[in-house]
Amino acid sequence: MAALSDAFAIAGNFLHCETINSGHINMTFRATCLEPDGTTRRYIFQRVNDAVFPCPRDVMHNVEKVTNHIRWKMLRVLKTPFRQTLNLYSARGGRKYLEIPGSGFWRCYNCIENTHTFDVADHPRQAYEAARAFGAFQQLLCDMNPEDIHETIPFFHHTRRRFDHLEKAAAADSHGRLNTCRNELDFIRRRERCVDVLLDLQKRGELPVRIVHNDTKINNVMLDRETDEAVCVIDLDTVMPGSVLYDFGDMVRTMTSPAAEDEENLDKTCLRMPMFEAVVKGYLETARDFITPQEVSKLAFSGLLITLETGIRFLTDYLEGDVYFKTKKERHNLHRARTQLRLVESMEEQMPEMEECVRKCFQTVNG
Repeated sequence: MAALSDAFAIAGNFLHCETINSGHINMTFRATCLEPDGTTRRYIFQRVNDAVFPCPRDVMHNVEKVTNHIRWKMLRVLKTPFRQTLNLYSARGGRKYLEIPGSGFWRCYNCIENTHTFDVADHPRQAYEAARAFGAFQQLLCDMNPEDIHETIPFFHHTRRRFDHLEKAAAADSHGRLNTCRNELDFIRRRERCVDVLLDLQKRGELPVRIVHNDTKINNVMLDRETDEAVCVIDLDTVMPGSVLYDFGDMVRTMTSPAAEDEENLDKTCLRMPMFEAVVKGYLETARDFITPQEVSKLAFSGLLITLETGIRFLTDYLEGDVYFKTKKERHNLHRARTQLRLVESMEEQMPEMEECVRKCFQTVNG
């Protein structure tokens, strides 16, 4: 970390660092540096996972494009120069990343101070603020050309491909785990009809292609430590062209259940309607100027679809030997998959109420 701090265009001298263990993909460290005026400042150093992102230069291209556009939009259009945003620091040679042979791609961000994140929303206010932040993020990028952004993980939310990949993993059973998850596999197979719904709309041109975040967990929004107001959207590696419905669906998945993503007691997993209503209100408050009626009509369904897709991904990784998501215990990805599928059940039970909530909230925000 000391060597990295010398390689980036920051003024301070390295003092110490700590590991940040949240997140499934990248290695992240928070370093404290001594500034020339005697104060300390913290920076985020992160290694891009080149196993998940085989073209890390494309990832960095996207992050740089998006952060520059957001900064320009806030300064020149919205006239809000004091709002906090992610800022990439230049490395030696002028690029926004440092490539170290044998150690991968590294980057340096500003540390957003006096903020915190949550893995699970404790109060509707937190869900509302996080959803409002992601809607604002999409709104800031809605005038940016999606063709300027690389697709760093091809077919990331192509649920049909995810389903077919799971079937191949089950057929191969390369790690002898199929007998431990037959119930989960059957559950998913019974819902195969869901996987093509949004894909068919996209094929017919009924869903616009936009630049979206693609990882809208509540812990990817920094909230003010005192007020819980949204401060900054983070973790931009999966920013790609796609549908806003995938972003909204992941908000519903991660913000409405009181259970952790890997909770083993499935009785704790359910969709809480007050949280869902908070997500809908917060999102539509900032997304109302660009979202289409067709997109609105599928908001509730998108929560179910993305939760099912995430369950498919966890179960596939479990069958293939835990090669994608970090694991910390035996059968970790199986527990994650079970939690997602229980949440799907809860959404199915409450779908009429969810759809009515979306309809009423959309009417309210549009006067």
